[in-house]
Amino acid sequence: MADTPNHSDESAKPLTAPQVLRAAHEQFAELTGRHPEGVSRFERTEDGWVLEAEVVEITRVPETMSVIALYEVTLDSGGLLTGYRRVRRYERGRTDSR
Repeated sequence: MADTPNHSDESAKPLTAPQVLRAAHEQFAELTGRHPEGVSRFERTEDGWVLEAEVVEITRVPETMSVIALYEVTLDSGGLLTGYRRVRRYERGRTDSR
C-alpha cells in the first residue's frame, strides 16, 4: 500500500505522555459528557496505555460531599480510546480505609 500525503514520518513517532493524556481527556469527555478532574494512574502497557481518571458524577454542597467516580480508561498505542469502565465511586471528602 502506497503512502498517502497524510502518512508521514511524523505520524510514526510514538505519542508523548502529555499527548496521550490530552487524547484520553478529549475522547472520554466526548463519549460521556464528563470532564476528568485528575489522573491517579497512568502507565504504558503492551497494548497501549491505561489510566485512571477521577470524575465528578454528582455535585453537592459542601463540595466535600460531591460524588467522585474513578474510571479506568484504555487507549491503543496511537492514542485512540479503546474502552473505559467505572471502577468505584466515593464521596470527595472520604479517604480509603486501610
